[in-house]
Amino acid sequence: MSITSYNGSALVAMLGKNCFAIASDRRLGVNFQTIATDYQRIFEIHEKLYIGLSGLGTDVQTLYQRLKFRHKLYQLREERNMRPETFASLVSAMLYEKRFGPYFCEPIIAGLSEDNVPFICTTDLIGAKQYSSDFVVSGTASESLYGACESMYKPDLEPDDLFEVIAQALISSVDRDCISGWGGIVHIVTPDQVITKTLRGRMD
Repeated sequence: MSITSYNGSALVAMLGKNCFAIASDRRLGVNFQTIATDYQRIFEIHEKLYIGLSGLGTDVQTLYQRLKFRHKLYQLREERNMRPETFASLVSAMLYEKRFGPYFCEPIIAGLSEDNVPFICTTDLIGAKQYSSDFVVSGTASESLYGACESMYKPDLEPDDLFEVIAQALISSVDRDCISGWGGIVHIVTPDQVITKTLRGRMD
């Protein structure tokens, strides 16, 4: 078993009409043993920028703390928040500089630009970026997430419809992956507000 699947994870982000959604499961396990059912994989960098980190649980926490620190330094120096594209480049650079002993994380970056254009992107362990105009997935449930998202996603969804699509995709996908699941959490980010909802899933 790969070290990136040691704790299990499922992450997905989708673009909507002037909004985006990012969702993850809540299980933390050691292989097939469940340790916690309220584990956090999605972190707020600022009110219009979120990062989801799948992979090894300890590296998830370490990488988030380093990224939050770097963003606060940027805020102090520039007196403004980081643009999503800039933050994606920061994540990529930080992962690449550790390429010989990498963080075992596959991040998903999702944000709104200053003119409220949604942006999503994902990288691999060493920071190779992949942009998308519809959705990105990460984690051990990524194969079933791809299939669910392909069949359910439509462009320019309103926030309520986007929530339904991403929630159904996440719940149906983690049912097919035995090392992720136990409910989920969804953040819908619009220019005016952030809506966070918790999903209840199968607990077996």
